[in-house]
Amino acid sequence: MTDLALHPAGDVVTPATAGAALAQVVAAALVRTALLARAAATATAAAVGLLVAGDRSRTLVLLAVLAVTTAAQVAALGRRPALVRARIAVLATDAVLLLVVLALSQGGLAYFTYGAGSAALAGVLLGTAAAPLWAAQTVQGFVVAAVVLRATQPPATVAPFVLAAPMAGVLTGVGAALATRALTAQLHRSVALIATAQRAAAAQERARLARELHDSVAKTLRAVSLAAVALPGSLRRQPALAEQLAGAVSAGAHAASREARDLIDGLRLDVPHEPFRDTLAGILRAWTGRTGVPAHARIDPAEPSLPVRYELARIAHEALANVERHAGATYVEVDLTERDGTLTLAVRDDGRGFTVPRDLTALLHDGHAGLVGMAERARVAGGALAVTSTPGAGTEVRVRVPS
Repeated sequence: MTDLALHPAGDVVTPATAGAALAQVVAAALVRTALLARAAATATAAAVGLLVAGDRSRTLVLLAVLAVTTAAQVAALGRRPALVRARIAVLATDAVLLLVVLALSQGGLAYFTYGAGSAALAGVLLGTAAAPLWAAQTVQGFVVAAVVLRATQPPATVAPFVLAAPMAGVLTGVGAALATRALTAQLHRSVALIATAQRAAAAQERARLARELHDSVAKTLRAVSLAAVALPGSLRRQPALAEQLAGAVSAGAHAASREARDLIDGLRLDVPHEPFRDTLAGILRAWTGRTGVPAHARIDPAEPSLPVRYELARIAHEALANVERHAGATYVEVDLTERDGTLTLAVRDDGRGFTVPRDLTALLHDGHAGLVGMAERARVAGGALAVTSTPGAGTEVRVRVPS
């Protein structure tokens, strides 16, 4: 639970484009991973060869070339992930580097290790369409292995391992292609789920906004419309009634404007992409800054659903407005706790208090319409609101909703 002490103070993105962009980023990440893994494996193989090599300068040059080229490739992909779309250019450059490694290693283990990494790189970029490239690399590997075996005449027990090395590239490439395909499929499924959730949230937001407009502005405008329709017929026959109707139209227009402004302000209370605790803290901070009344908050890091958090934010805002209008309080406490799947929001003050009737609708006649509205919001969120108050002993508004 977080304690907050507040004192007075002064482009449209579609699922398809999102999926393509994420797929590009994932491909770039996989390519960087393949490059780094290949560099590490090749450097290890070259280091092992360094212990037995007769010409160590060639091996040192190989290690330097490996470090420089890998660093350059990884840096370029980090700055411009779109480079993965230039598959032919990337693979052509890599083929040239493979020949450089072949010349420097003289067909040693470092070459076969680097070749396996090149096959994996092709698998990431082309998928199984890289099969012709894998076949060419395998043939090249067998030719290099045959030349090495003929030149060094190794023991018979070593020859099978050398001849099997070219096949490692095929296996590595197929594994990389399958892994890339699986990750891409999972990525598209995730994007589809996110898009579905966004559409559902948008539908809920539209329904909620429609309900808010119906319950406030629409009703007021309907009354204004009825008064305006009756006004022309009353001008000659009943001037006094016409004057009253004109006053009703003017008052209704002002009321509709105020309700629309309140509705807009209410929509701005909650910022869905921010933690809900920050939303409550912002409401409290604005209130205590305006009223000069200190407030203390104890807020659990709960994240209710979008409709629930909106209703809770409106309830908290209205409860504090009631304290400002009616309580004459010198201190306010706000708690938000989450226990066993239930969120509880409590707003307490040390103000003058009042006698709570059994039926909250009776408060409509006593200037406490805000409590009735809060109770309705609690029901919309699937919960219930309770009011506890004693004259001279403050008031507590408590709402419980599913988390």
